Amino acid sequence: MKMTGARAVVECLKKEGVEVVFGYPGGSILPLYDEFYRTHFHHILTCHEQGAVHAADGYARVTGRPGVCVATSGPGICNMVTGIATANMDSIPMIIISGQVATSLIGRDSFQEADISGITAPITKHNYLVKEARSIPRVLKEAFYIASTGRPGPVLVDIAKDALETSIEYDYPETVQLPGYQVDTKGQEDTINQAAAGLQQARRPVILAGGGVILSEMTDCLQQLIQTAHIPVVTTLMGKGAVPDDGPLHLGMGGMHGSYVSNMAISTCDLLIAVGVRFDERLTSNADHFAPQAKIIHFEIDDVEIDKIIDIDLGIKGDLRWSLPAFVNKVGAAGFDYKQQYAAWLHQVMAMKQAHPFSMPSRPGYITPQELIEAVRDMTEDDAIVVTDVGQHQMWAAQFYCTRRPRCFITSGGLGTMGYGLPAAMGAKVARPDTQVVVFTGDGSIMMNCQELSTVAEHHINVKIIVLHNNTLGMIVQLQNFFYDSHYSQCYLNKKKNLPQLAESMGVKGFRIDTRDQLQSVLRHALAYEGPALVDVRISGEERVYPTVPGGKALNEMILGGDAACGDSI
Repeated sequence: MKMTGARAVVECLKKEGVEVVFGYPGGSILPLYDEFYRTHFHHILTCHEQGAVHAADGYARVTGRPGVCVATSGPGICNMVTGIATANMDSIPMIIISGQVATSLIGRDSFQEADISGITAPITKHNYLVKEARSIPRVLKEAFYIASTGRPGPVLVDIAKDALETSIEYDYPETVQLPGYQVDTKGQEDTINQAAAGLQQARRPVILAGGGVILSEMTDCLQQLIQTAHIPVVTTLMGKGAVPDDGPLHLGMGGMHGSYVSNMAISTCDLLIAVGVRFDERLTSNADHFAPQAKIIHFEIDDVEIDKIIDIDLGIKGDLRWSLPAFVNKVGAAGFDYKQQYAAWLHQVMAMKQAHPFSMPSRPGYITPQELIEAVRDMTEDDAIVVTDVGQHQMWAAQFYCTRRPRCFITSGGLGTMGYGLPAAMGAKVARPDTQVVVFTGDGSIMMNCQELSTVAEHHINVKIIVLHNNTLGMIVQLQNFFYDSHYSQCYLNKKKNLPQLAESMGVKGFRIDTRDQLQSVLRHALAYEGPALVDVRISGEERVYPTVPGGKALNEMILGGDAACGDSI
């Protein structure tokens, strides 16, 4: 069938089952937008290109399928760079389609020209510059395959304007031929046997579950391992939801702001089974003192991550879809009494969990973040999707919102991108229109992409935005308080801003909560409102996130709050 390159892009998207794209038009990409118009393809116009890329990211995280976003050349696609890096750090499958100036103008510093392939080379799994229209079907087929296989990630397809306008004979390939990209799903069977033998020798084992468990859809298998072997489990921030937060053997999140028991368990275990984690410094803190008493077994699909940060004792390479079931089967078939072997260890860690829960002291005259987040948790359904921005509220949400299912806690982990929450929630709600979607954000983060309030209103995207408002950049204040002699530099925000009024001006219902006696009634009203709503909740600027592991310290050197807030550790 004869068609333009632009029409071929649309047909390729249909072949890949793409239901919606998020984007913003411009001169070099207009041929594609003309085809969106002609074919009535579902497109959501955001107010900024960064909003589009974060929305595609949120869509991908809740569905497991590649999110798709579109931008024009030069400033358009450059505005997506932060969102591309966000997805890359968290291994999120995404297809980014950008227009490029005409082939004859490339390399001449033409109007709105940018070498986006070069700019994004370090932050994409792969990228393409397409100069010939006939290459479009093949390239898009490869892009979707690369983005969603192996360790997922973003793939950018930059298409010259004349390639979009040129007619071709459309033929979408059924398979891909990529000699330089081979996905090895299976590792060595002997490593599974070694891991199972190591488990029988251990007395104090811990499972460390990361985002890879969720990306590979192996949460049920992980649960089976926990129940079969009676091993306590710690999750990373990206692994939140891999096991229910209120599960009997779940110790909580580990790392810089992890639970007391999780960090102590990692510090004193004799076997650490790490599944789908990359050992970033927010988890390990001082890598030289991470799990110092433990033999470490690392299940990982990406060879690069094995021994990259932590010296491990046994690396089990391969897709978790192969390695984890094989390990569970081997553990279950052993006929070994794991419960008896680990009884003393389980008693020890459960006692620590009970003695040191996540908690915040009541603060007269203020609603505490714990009270707010637990109130939202109690009012939302069990399958609600929670999205966060980045800062103190992100950590409080991770600590106090009980997540029971995978793909229901969405946050920027590796890059820590402020402004991520609202647009990512848009994508999540578009993907799951029948599920309640709640955003926790701060009065600093919300301002970074607040223009997307207009998008949720225009497209009737029913998200609920909870702003923890303290007139500060809260995490910056905390760090300056703890480690910079309370030198509060450029961390105070405009006290005159009226966020409910801002929301109302863009078509989003605004609510405000100033006192504890307003909390239940206003929250209930806002969450039940038929449409997008923003709830501005005043909290104290004196609140801190505890525990806190200072940079460079071991996980057991936590600042716990109270007297320990003065700098004492355990």
